[in-house]
Amino acid sequence: KAQIAAIRRSFGDLVLNVDSDTILASDVIAKLALKMRNPTIGAAMGQLTASNRSDTWLTRMIDMEYWLACNEERAAQARFGAVMCCCGPCAMYRRSALLLLLDKYESQFFRGKPSDFGEDRHLTILMLKAGLQTEYVPDAIASTVVPDRLGPYLRQQLRWARSTFRDTLLALRLLPGLDRFLTLDVIGQNLGPLLLALSVLTGLAQFALTATVPWWTVLMIASMTIIRCSVVAIRTRQLRFLGFSLHTF
Repeated sequence: KAQIAAIRRSFGDLVLNVDSDTILASDVIAKLALKMRNPTIGAAMGQLTASNRSDTWLTRMIDMEYWLACNEERAAQARFGAVMCCCGPCAMYRRSALLLLLDKYESQFFRGKPSDFGEDRHLTILMLKAGLQTEYVPDAIASTVVPDRLGPYLRQQLRWARSTFRDTLLALRLLPGLDRFLTLDVIGQNLGPLLLALSVLTGLAQFALTATVPWWTVLMIASMTIIRCSVVAIRTRQLRFLGFSLHTF
């Protein structure tokens, strides 16, 4: 409600959304505004990092997760002008488009009930449905506080997963008008975690019923994870990304 009230009272051409625990680099606004000079772009997000990265093993892991989400997922989507979620901690919007979409944004429902989670993804989908592009600016750096304990982190991930599944339904009619890569990407985002969970459950069932370890499944998951993390470690020249392999397990 506060965000919507602020948008209604705003002025100018662009609106910057920033979380209260986010610290922006000095040039973030200028770089996002430069990207927004293209009138076909409705929203643009910056790259997120964890400001408390050095606190615990979990915050270090989340910082790497953010890098992957921004510089693999969002960067790939931006090549087709359709970032599927301009993240709330640092996103700039075209005010004229916001005002047109505000009523739909304010009245979010899922299965007939009011919904107030995943508002950044929901607003991004509305922008895309309105025919506007959404972009990612990798050198607009914003640092945000991330959970340092497992309980809050898992609750956060559950909220985000619910948002992803909900807004995938909202985006189904949108996908045919976008590049085929984005359709594959959305399918992968939704089916990937489910298939991984199914593989784990199947492996546990095999172990419980036959007292044998499903080594092929374990090796396949481990190999895919290690290859991905190795590529990122080479790209960034940071060996710490090899440790992100533990995130899968």
